[in-house]
Amino acid sequence: MTVDLAQDPVVADLACRTADFVREVVIPAEEQHRGVARTENVRLGLQRAAKDAGVFAPHVGEEFGGHGLDMRGRAAVFEEAGYSLLGPLALNIAAPDEGNMHMLEAIATAEQKDRYLRPLAAGAIRSCFAMTEPAPGAGSDPSALATRAARVRGGWRIDGHKWFITGADGAGFAICMARTSGEPGDQGGATMFLVDADNPGMKTVRHIETLDESLYGGHVELLFEDCVVPDEAVLGEVDQGFRYAQVRLGPARMTHCMRWLGIARRAQDIAVGRAADRRLFGSRLGDLGMVQQMIADNEIDIAAARGLILQASWELDQGRSASQSTSIAKTFCAEAVWRVVDRALQICGSLGVSGDILLGRFLREVRPFRIYDGPSETHRWAIARRVMRRHTEAAAQ
Repeated sequence: MTVDLAQDPVVADLACRTADFVREVVIPAEEQHRGVARTENVRLGLQRAAKDAGVFAPHVGEEFGGHGLDMRGRAAVFEEAGYSLLGPLALNIAAPDEGNMHMLEAIATAEQKDRYLRPLAAGAIRSCFAMTEPAPGAGSDPSALATRAARVRGGWRIDGHKWFITGADGAGFAICMARTSGEPGDQGGATMFLVDADNPGMKTVRHIETLDESLYGGHVELLFEDCVVPDEAVLGEVDQGFRYAQVRLGPARMTHCMRWLGIARRAQDIAVGRAADRRLFGSRLGDLGMVQQMIADNEIDIAAARGLILQASWELDQGRSASQSTSIAKTFCAEAVWRVVDRALQICGSLGVSGDILLGRFLREVRPFRIYDGPSETHRWAIARRVMRRHTEAAAQ
């Protein structure tokens, strides 16, 4: 089956308008705040501007105030939004809200959509996804899930310890993954629960100091103690949480890649501008062979990353699991984006290291992506395992 890479005219127009909006509105705010938005005034101001520009919420359906783009359409628009660290926040497509919206739209009940998805899609509230736990709990291996939910009268009681919960500070609700059957190490037995922020059983332990700072709401350690939620708080079906989480997992990996690809392009543009203007050793910096090689390698990494994103997005739009394609794309993009930003900083020399431009901030922001959404090593293991399984199955026929 042929993969169609042609861009819909409506998507192309939205991507163009997003690019203009990011350059005219978002980048000045990014430079003012050094790439980190710390207050609701900044977030809400950028989102009002995005609504006025008609580029807000490109990913959710029109019913919820969005443009209803499929994954291939998102690839073009999200890349343009990601050209600034604050672009995804402005368009309301930043992690973890974007992935949570995708999942809620796909599996939530009508009542849950009205209560959680509608205000989330409008930017009236934020959310978080409480999955990761301190060792030996769930991390790269979700089956290690140790947080438990037990039935009580009229609902469930959740008890467990979570950490690295992105966006938890100030979130209106959490989607908490808890074990409702089995033991840590079992492949099934998890359930997702919607937990309101004012639930006294969900407590903030601390903000975790991290290399990156641009993801709004930080990375937070949470404690669930005697956290009681009603039966209506179950998202999806009991004991089917791991299966339902797949609805979020692959697309969220790809949208991360799309956004960071925008930053890679921004870093390349900064470096090329510097190489064109800076003169030394009797010529432009960009006329030197070693610099030309770095510029060329950046272009190759950016083009290859975009192609892998489109391939995986096309498979997701076809309703396929796309497990292999999303793992390949995520692993390559996470490493390629780092290489591009690192080379760009090298080309800019002392200017790149300085705080006069944001390349140093970009470098700190993109480095953790090789760990977030599954470390590169875990994805490589999974990729190889699928290849070996295909070989074994083919040999047995």
